[in-house]
Amino acid sequence: MTSRGNALLLATCLLVTCTTGAASRIFAISLPSVADGLGTDMVGISWALIAFQLATAALSLVFGRVGDVYGRQTVYIWGIVLFTVSSLLCGLSGDILQLIFYRVLQGVGAAMMQAQGRALAMDASTEESRGRVQGYMTTAHHSGFLVGPGAGGFIIQYIHWRGVFFFLVPLGAVATAMALGFRRRQGSTVTKRTDNGRPAIDYLGAALLVAVTLALMGVLDRQIMGTLTPAWRAGAVAAFAALAAGFLWRESRAASPILSLALFRIRMFAFSTVAMLLVSIVNTLHVYLLPFYLQDVLGLAPAFMGILFLSAPIVAAALSPAGGIIADKVGPRIPATVGAAMYAGASFLGVWFAAGSHWMQPTLVLVLVGLGSALFFPPNHTALISSVPPEHRGVATGTLYTMFGLGNVFGVTVGNFLMTVAFRMHSGNPEALPAAADRAHFVLALQDTFLVTTGIALAAVAWSLLRGGRSTGAGSAS
Repeated sequence: MTSRGNALLLATCLLVTCTTGAASRIFAISLPSVADGLGTDMVGISWALIAFQLATAALSLVFGRVGDVYGRQTVYIWGIVLFTVSSLLCGLSGDILQLIFYRVLQGVGAAMMQAQGRALAMDASTEESRGRVQGYMTTAHHSGFLVGPGAGGFIIQYIHWRGVFFFLVPLGAVATAMALGFRRRQGSTVTKRTDNGRPAIDYLGAALLVAVTLALMGVLDRQIMGTLTPAWRAGAVAAFAALAAGFLWRESRAASPILSLALFRIRMFAFSTVAMLLVSIVNTLHVYLLPFYLQDVLGLAPAFMGILFLSAPIVAAALSPAGGIIADKVGPRIPATVGAAMYAGASFLGVWFAAGSHWMQPTLVLVLVGLGSALFFPPNHTALISSVPPEHRGVATGTLYTMFGLGNVFGVTVGNFLMTVAFRMHSGNPEALPAAADRAHFVLALQDTFLVTTGIALAAVAWSLLRGGRSTGAGSAS
């Protein structure tokens, strides 16, 4: 750290990252209780979950650009405030519609924070400690994952379901006070207009980006597409393609684009972005598929399965700083590539799952996933953010979270598609859907899906390996 003020900024970023990680897991574990409390069903409460995810995925990149232009600290502080206030409002919700609306606001606040957090953490670090600081951020994120379920369960059982939202308010208040303390020490750099006097934010490009992201997530969502006729499905795909083409056309001509396409001429940025997307897909495939295997095939109790699932975040939280330190010493390519290879190894172990496998085998898969996370994400985040000029770090951070969000959606979609195709092939029933009741064919379908997942992970290894050597942050977006 270069000063006490920078140490305060880093502490704020770590607290906010841990809080957002805990918030996601707290809400996930409270879904049944919140649904009962508000008198809604599974579909209704699922929209409260989806609303947050849509807001963060669609707006992270937009707020990254806003932070680059109007000051990252400003956007970050207002994001913390919005997240804190909306968490309070979520706890005060009188019905499911109010909760969904407040969850959208909470997602907007989270997008504002996420798009600035890692860039600010890098601003608070020296060039020699960038990887280590990103490792600390990943540790904070996974620590939130560890704290969230336990805290949520305790609050629901002994206090009230509304407490899972109120729990976030004092954390947000402390983070706000810390961020304001840093702001008073350091001030904020603001650049509101481009050299030619035009507005520095491309609002049309921002609107198109939000529309493209929402359209893509809708097209990939099996439930949404399942409600449409074939003609409407084709129309939805065509609408997405048109929006995507319009966004690229706009960004190639805008004086101050939301996403400068010139950034993708920077090899480190472009290859790190693709590797991030591929690893996020692989990570989601494991998180999505393993519970079905553990509970429905191996017959493990949910409580025991939950304990096994702690292995990945524990390993990731413990070893992420080491991944960052290695990146500081040898550059991001080697540790990130080894991390992607760990995901490939975990996926390949899944190819050998059987109906009678010992629970230690999937546990080893989870440990490898945690190790892959610790070695891949801190170096890759460092490479992605530091490879661009400082004035584009917010966009780089927003790109990071956008790829992660899209990877989550792609992972579930790819998992459903592969499991369905393989299950129908092995069962000989072209109309069948994957069901663990047919254990033999379900396990065969799972093996095939993990084989394809191994291929995706190996593609991530290749993209990571080919990204180039050390990033100097001297890339040009002009």
